[in-house]
Amino acid sequence: MEPEPELERLRAALLAVPDGRPPDRDWLAEALRRVGAEPAAIGRLFAAAGRRCGRAPLPDLPDWTADDAARVLLLAALPPTELPGQVETRYRYGDAAEKRAVLRALPLLPVGDAGVPLLHDAIRTNDTRLVAAALGRYADRLDQAAWRQAVLKCVFTGIPLVAVHGLDRRADAELAAMLAGFAQERRAAGRDMPADATALLDRLSALDRSGTPTGPAVEEAQ
Repeated sequence: MEPEPELERLRAALLAVPDGRPPDRDWLAEALRRVGAEPAAIGRLFAAAGRRCGRAPLPDLPDWTADDAARVLLLAALPPTELPGQVETRYRYGDAAEKRAVLRALPLLPVGDAGVPLLHDAIRTNDTRLVAAALGRYADRLDQAAWRQAVLKCVFTGIPLVAVHGLDRRADAELAAMLAGFAQERRAAGRDMPADATALLDRLSALDRSGTPTGPAVEEAQ
């Protein structure tokens, strides 16, 4: 989906929360106006978004929480020239919820590759919420080796693979080999692989036996 329609859908879902519950609509409107006119104000407003807009899932977009949505909208309200620096700052100095919002915002912002180092940082953490948020659409910008390692980390830490954008498109023979090795280690320890990882390995193994190429190299050849 294109960023502008998705941002509008996010805004509509946030404002559609029933009366009597957050968000504070007046606060949000003023915060968005102020960020556009005074970018430096985003630091305080970004931190306050959870308190002023709530943290519950949005009824119309249950994969999003109110604070994530509000923070994404705040970033999108910044002047484009301010975005790369503010995205970096909000991630580096934010708490876990603020970092997650930055990661979720990346595919909706015109930042090019500027957010890729943030993905690498999130994937190195032990916070499964950040790892999962790092593997959305913007993770298409990760090189294949880093992406494979991130998928393996999902399996290792129990993050459902449904969080990985483009999994079947990017999964390749090397990822299959990595999963097979991990499965062998699990069996030796008397433990099972997660069901979704086993299903992915089975799909990749079946394609390999059929002689069907998999992964990004196929797309490049087409």
